[in-house]
Amino acid sequence: MPSAVLLIRASELSSVAEYAYAATAPKDARLIFLAGACPLNPDGSTAALGDYVGQAAVCIETMQGALAAAGATIEDVISTRVLVASSDRGDLGAVWRVVADAFGDHDVPSTLLGVTVLGYEGQLVEIEAVAAVVD
Repeated sequence: MPSAVLLIRASELSSVAEYAYAATAPKDARLIFLAGACPLNPDGSTAALGDYVGQAAVCIETMQGALAAAGATIEDVISTRVLVASSDRGDLGAVWRVVADAFGDHDVPSTLLGVTVLGYEGQLVEIEAVAAVVD
């Protein structure tokens, strides 16, 4: 089934942004609000300790699992917020590349934030998402 999400490009805005500036969903869409996807192992321990890229990959897998449980896929995501426990733009960029690769051409409006600390011991990355599907 094709995605209900329509990505909106704003060519008059900065060409530096590597994602759509806005997205819409039809009025009959069911919105799915995902909790932040965390880099946790099945036993609850933090995965990929000390590894921003490894944790981002686990967060993407977790997000995809939550989407599937709600009857959606990554192509149904309408926006994301990516949290990185770092003030180093290199770390933020490394995480962003993992997220951008996972979304491919479905480059939804996103916010990338460097934060002081995240909830789990050793956690470096968390990814929030909203999806929209028409059942």
